[in-house]
Amino acid sequence: MQDVERTETGPDAGETPSPADVIKSCPLARIPRTQELLDNLPYLVMLVLGALLVQRGISHAAGSWLAAGLYFAYGVGGALWIMLFVCPYCHFYDTRLCPCGYGQIAAKLRARQDGADFRQQFRRHIPVIVPLWFLPLIAGGLALTRQFSWLDLALLLAFALNSFVVLPLVSRLYGCAKCPQKESCPWMGGCKRA
Repeated sequence: MQDVERTETGPDAGETPSPADVIKSCPLARIPRTQELLDNLPYLVMLVLGALLVQRGISHAAGSWLAAGLYFAYGVGGALWIMLFVCPYCHFYDTRLCPCGYGQIAAKLRARQDGADFRQQFRRHIPVIVPLWFLPLIAGGLALTRQFSWLDLALLLAFALNSFVVLPLVSRLYGCAKCPQKESCPWMGGCKRA
């Protein structure tokens, strides 16, 4: 998709065009369900691998499965948190233009909010899910220090590769690259790289 140039026409001359203006000037294709699946698959893999690492990092058998379940529930809750507190501010809320599909689910949970606050909401609420990337590393490190295991090392490396390489790459190069709101998104830095 080409970048939309700013024009000196319209209600807010010189400002970033509205989603409606973007759609008029460069019609956007609806995001296929396969792309939504691709955008969400690395996050799901992160939750599964993370839950396994948490389970293996806790030494008490019953407590380890509870901790793994709580980690996975935290991951699902984190996605819902984003849907509730970030998606309603996105200009592409309740459309098929959202690469991850969260905007369509968010529309069933909460009313649309002022799109001008998207950047602020994104920055405010993303820290809620950041521990999902680090709790499994701590648990995996504990498991490896307690007793070395090739399985624990493989899980830890797979988690790190997926969470810190694959997930960001899929987001930036596939999902975010095709997102119509990438210019105002803090994750993309408002840049035109994608």
